[in-house]
Amino acid sequence: MEPVIEVGGLTAHAGTARLLDGVDFTVRPGEVAALVGPSGSGKTTAALALLGEAAPGVRLSGTVRVAGVEVVGDGGPTGTAHTVRGGVVSYMPQHPSHALNPARRIGSVLTELARLHRPAHGSRDQSTATDHAAAALLTAGLPDDKATRRRFPHQFSGGQRQRVALAQVLACGPRVLVLDEPSTGLDTVARLRLAEQLTRLTADGYALLLLSHDHDLVRAVTDRTILLKHGRVTATGPTQDVLPAPAAPPPPPPRATPTKPAGAVLEARNLTAWLHPGHRGEVLHDVTVRVREGGCTAVVGPSGSGKTVLARCLAGLHERHRGHLTHQGEPLPVLRRRTTRQISGVQYVWQEVRNSFDDRRTILDQVARTAVRLRGLTPVEAERQARQLWERLGLTTEHTTRHAASLSGGELQRAALARALLAEPDVLICDEITTALDAVNTGLVTAEITRLREESGTAVLWIGHDLTHVERLADDLVVLDTGRVVESGDTATVLTSPAAHTTRLLLRSRNLATATHQ
Repeated sequence: MEPVIEVGGLTAHAGTARLLDGVDFTVRPGEVAALVGPSGSGKTTAALALLGEAAPGVRLSGTVRVAGVEVVGDGGPTGTAHTVRGGVVSYMPQHPSHALNPARRIGSVLTELARLHRPAHGSRDQSTATDHAAAALLTAGLPDDKATRRRFPHQFSGGQRQRVALAQVLACGPRVLVLDEPSTGLDTVARLRLAEQLTRLTADGYALLLLSHDHDLVRAVTDRTILLKHGRVTATGPTQDVLPAPAAPPPPPPRATPTKPAGAVLEARNLTAWLHPGHRGEVLHDVTVRVREGGCTAVVGPSGSGKTVLARCLAGLHERHRGHLTHQGEPLPVLRRRTTRQISGVQYVWQEVRNSFDDRRTILDQVARTAVRLRGLTPVEAERQARQLWERLGLTTEHTTRHAASLSGGELQRAALARALLAEPDVLICDEITTALDAVNTGLVTAEITRLREESGTAVLWIGHDLTHVERLADDLVVLDTGRVVESGDTATVLTSPAAHTTRLLLRSRNLATATHQ
């Protein structure tokens, strides 16, 4: 069977930096191939080239053919690119906010995409497009009901937005799917369902190119894996050869028992939050969460359970709520009413950070500016401290001169963490901050957070789906489901003897995934 994706000698430059260097690979119909590698290795640049596109300032050369159409060809130093028409290849970006229109309901968007890219003839044009939209929602793991179709993107959780973005891709009826980190923001149960959905798609004849740091997902669904490092293919072949089964993680380190209970540095008591005016669309119901001084509290739960809304309430970014929020025992108002001490004291790093950076200024300038504004440092001293943090998080001097558009999702996540840490907060709210990172850089991030807790007493509210990280980092654990606390307590106790069905389900899915991929 002839390949539907053919990439030969693909090279990409941004200024003097070489992002890709002679990349070659093919994908056939009904095959799932994975493109893996460290953050910044060039995966997204290669994926965009399949659409005949590139980030601003990036020059492509080499050849790329998709379904027999040449979309990148050697036409000189910059090459030529031709965008592929819908119905051939669809791309789902790593951050769903880049693919979703915030001003439109998802049902109308899905129907419009199906009508544009899958034209029908006759009186059933509109109803056929509606049927395709409904099928796309169901395949992506979302209910096809009126309430879901009438929602706007901001009314979904991060994991749900990821599935809405997948539904948009499927509604176009492509022959080739390019999925960039599709498991971002998904809990362990949803990740298993995603693996099943991708397997069904290949059985239907789709060709899939999967870009992912989630090696468990890659092992579960892919036939072949291409490993990129520094823009070069360093290995290619059967997935079990390129990505051997991981060693069992070491047991979590023992935690010292405090001599006396620490006070709460950050607390939400009886917190209820809603999405619409008039207290409609409640997403949190009477939630109580506390973070002890110098401690780490983890919040876990299925996608859509309210974790990010909780974080945004504590960060002062979600104003539709009632209840009591306190920092150092004092009331914590919404962000626009907070003092400088409260803003620097409670720092929030969220999952989709690209839109929080200004493309007109270098990343280092924006990161260092935090220490100038919130701590009164001189620009020179702020930049010096920013560079020190930069290196500990695995970023290079070359990254400091670049703009957000030329950095990968994982590089931007680390830059956002550095920006928050330069404020020297009392408490750091981390909302899925390792989703775009490979194992090495995840280790650097968690090591930096551990160092801060030990040396500076920084408290952490950790929101994540990876129970292995939760087990190693968190002292206390809160489990949310449908906006309610279903279980809370000491992390070791909750994970060893779970009382709630939700906790047991998350643990079962984690254990099943581990057993399947070893």
